[in-house]
Amino acid sequence: MIKKKICMLGVFAVGKTSLVQRFVKSIFSDKYLTTVGVKIDKKTLDLDGTTVDVMLWDLQGEDEFQELQVSYLRGTSGYFLVADGTRAFSFDRALLLKEKVDKVVGDVPFVMLINKADLTDQWELDEAKVEEVLAKNWSVMKTSAKTGENVEKAFHTLTMMTLEQ
Repeated sequence: MIKKKICMLGVFAVGKTSLVQRFVKSIFSDKYLTTVGVKIDKKTLDLDGTTVDVMLWDLQGEDEFQELQVSYLRGTSGYFLVADGTRAFSFDRALLLKEKVDKVVGDVPFVMLINKADLTDQWELDEAKVEEVLAKNWSVMKTSAKTGENVEKAFHTLTMMTLEQ
């Protein structure tokens, strides 16, 4: 059996924990629970006849008081950069996180998730910024932990990318 470590990265309250819970347990809660340190979940996937144990490392969100603990990134096979479409600064911070992660783990597969697609009428995100990252050939998906939109697809896509690495 193949094991893959995938990290969830982003600032506080972008929906990292909610995305993991939607993917692993098919549940969503409106209650905000701050992740302290790291929370690890596991899900076994069957991708084209290959069984993969995906270890999901949900890392504490960055804010003005707490920086990413880069030691949690060691051994990662891939990661999600998660931004909240309703808070434009979370997208900018995700771009800065990418630079930091590149220095620590090098070139590993990643997918940028713009979460809270169920709230697009409240989005602050500048589409030109999204176009800039798409022009870099980044994989970008709009997700909703609440409705489940693109959640399974995102986790399957990144896991497949780690297998192809």
